Amino acid sequence: MTQRQVEIFVAGCPRCDEAVSLVQEMSCTACQIQVWDARTESISPIARQKLEDYGIHRLPAMVVDGTLVDCCRQQQPISRAALAAAGIGQG
Repeated sequence: MTQRQVEIFVAGCPRCDEAVSLVQEMSCTACQIQVWDARTESISPIARQKLEDYGIHRLPAMVVDGTLVDCCRQQQPISRAALAAAGIGQG
């Protein structure tokens, strides 16, 4: 079984909480989930660099195996369909 690295970038808002819950609900044993707190006052240097590297400008945002999920790239809300298309829950 191939491990899938899932990174969720959040800012402590209700939409962010919904995104985390949706990923946790859909994830399988192959999903390694990392939640990054991107609030300005508490952001780590690693999270800040990842935001820059992935070109994230809007939160919440989701990255699967190093690729920004299509809905996030198009600045759309994170959806069940977008996560399934990115391989979440297919382990």
